[in-house]
Parts: sequence; structure tokens; C-alpha cells
Amino acid sequence: MRLTEEQQELRDALRRFFADRSPGSEVRRLMETAEGHDPEVWRQMAEQLGLQGLAISEEHGGAGFGVRELAVVFEEMGRAVVCAPFLAAITAAAALEAGEGGHDLLPGIADGSVIATLAVAEDAGSWEPGAVRASFEGGVLRGTKNYVLDGHIADLVLVAARGEDGVGVYAVEDAARLVREALPTLDQTRRLARIELDGVPARRVGGPGALARALDVAAVALAAEQLGGAQRTLDMTVEYAKVRHQFGRPIGSFQAVKHRCADMFVLVESARSAVLNAAAAADEDPRELPAAAALAQAYCSEAFCHTAGEAIQLHGGIGFTWEHDAHLYFKRARSSRELFGSPDRHRGRLAELAGLTGAAAAP
Repeated sequence: MRLTEEQQELRDALRRFFADRSPGSEVRRLMETAEGHDPEVWRQMAEQLGLQGLAISEEHGGAGFGVRELAVVFEEMGRAVVCAPFLAAITAAAALEAGEGGHDLLPGIADGSVIATLAVAEDAGSWEPGAVRASFEGGVLRGTKNYVLDGHIADLVLVAARGEDGVGVYAVEDAARLVREALPTLDQTRRLARIELDGVPARRVGGPGALARALDVAAVALAAEQLGGAQRTLDMTVEYAKVRHQFGRPIGSFQAVKHRCADMFVLVESARSAVLNAAAAADEDPRELPAAAALAQAYCSEAFCHTAGEAIQLHGGIGFTWEHDAHLYFKRARSSRELFGSPDRHRGRLAELAGLTGAAAAP
């Protein structure tokens, strides 16, 4: 439940890297681009830091680390609101690692030459495997996928679809065969797309277990990113409360402001515990991962939304302006809250895993 010395060194190196490569001005610039990220920074992430292959096994071209190291990366990316298709790539890699086929696709993800993503949700917006209606028959995929992370630029798209033996994961390696549409998003720092599958050739790379593992790892990664964003909104609020004066004294000296900052601190530290627990489960106790991932995602989603909202409120009028970075975190918090299902969906799943009858998962 604590970072090792090596993980702390990784965190420090990442904080320096993202402070240099992803300042607020750069985030705003990338929000306006078609790709939504800087290909040169993406290359540096792979070649200089080895981030894309961090949790990919060495035999498949990666570094062989685990989800705990990934959690460190995502926390730092969340602090800096980094614009990059990293969550998409890590989710796809987790599906391939857990699958029985497609391991030949991992080296490209690990070295950053291939941008990969996993397409699960459809028009109904549900991330439950049972809601998948896309089909695989005769070697081709048919159906529609929605809210696909970085689906507008992905070179490799893994699709959750129904085959003869239930829902599995299928790899579309020729992305040019896909009909793709970039979607308007609340959070302009993270891109989503709609993909039409009309007889697109694909191959099976994993079954239900691979899909479940990928979604759980994605939930932990997103929770870590939300933790980083929540920590940053707390830090910027405390900094502001020290320098903003009212009635001749810093606003941080007022009891009401102190209490709200203290509440934010409790949420952030509790979120940290949830993320560390889920990351440890992913690496050491896969049987506990589904429950730990659901708990972390449900808690961190709401913690980030609360701290981001409080940051805007406690910054006063300046917090509502486009020029202030608080709104970037608020939009990221609100968008991330629904990305892999709402907190209610994760709480419902947690209740089911705990054996509570009558628990119904939300979309």
C-alpha cells in the first residue's frame, strides 16, 4: 500500500517530463488539433520512458512491470491532464495479454508505433459485456461501436463482439476498412469516436476472460488518473487560498474554507487507498480485482468530481473563466465519471460480487 523507492523515482521523473511536455498552454493547443495529441511526445513516451510497454511482458516487447507501476503513470498524467491515447493503448494491451491470441500485436503497442484501442460500448452506452450486440460471423464483424477511446486515429481496434461461443475480443488490423466518426466531447482533452462495422475482416484474440480483465485494468488506470486530477485540484486550491486575500487576510485562514479544503483532502487520501488496493489486487490477487476495481472506480469518480467542483467554487470568479485551468479538470472529472460506466454501475457490480441479492447494475 506504499510506493517503493523505484516507483517514487518513476513518479518524480514523470512529473518533470509532463511539466515540461504538457503545461496548460500545450494542453489547450492540443485540444484544438485533429489528432488530439502530439506524435513527438508520444514517441518520447515510448522511446525515452518506455511507458507504452511498461506493463507488457518482456517476451512481447515490454518492460514486464505491473499495474502498480501503471497506476503511478496514470496519476501523474491525471495531474497534468495529458492529451495522449495512453488509456486506450493500455486497455487494448491488457486484453491482448490476457487473451489466447494476438500476442504478435503487442510489440507494436509497446514501442509506440501502433495506437490501439478497445471498442466495447454501443449506442446504448453500456459497458457491460452482456449488452454487446455487435457480431462476428464468417470472419467479419458487423455492428456499431460508440464512445471508442481515440477511435478516430487508432491503427489497431479490438472489438467486443458476439461469436459462436459468446462475447469475445476481435482484432481489426486494417483500420482503413472502418467507418469512423470523431464525436464532440465535453472533455476536449480526451477524444471519442463512433465506429461502423459493416463486414470488416477480423480475427479472434480473446474470450470473455480477456475482455473482463481489460475492463478491470482500465477501471484501475482511470481511477489512478482521477486520483491525480483530484490531488492537483486540491493543491491548486490550497495554493490559491494562501495568496488570495479578503478583508486583509488570506482566505485560507477562514474556517469555512479550511473545512472545505480538509474535506477535499480526506477524499483524495481515501481515493489513494482505493487505487493502491486495486493496483495491488491486479498484480497479486486477480480474484479480488473485479471488486477492488469496481470500488476504486466508483469512489474515485465521485471524489474527483467533488474536488474539481470545489476548486472552481473556492477560486471564486477566476475559477469560472476559460483562462483558468480549473475548468480543464472539471470537464475531465465529469467526462471520466461516465467513461467505463457510472459510479452506480460500479457500485451495483460490487454489490453483486459481494453476493447481495437484488443488486442491479446501471449502464
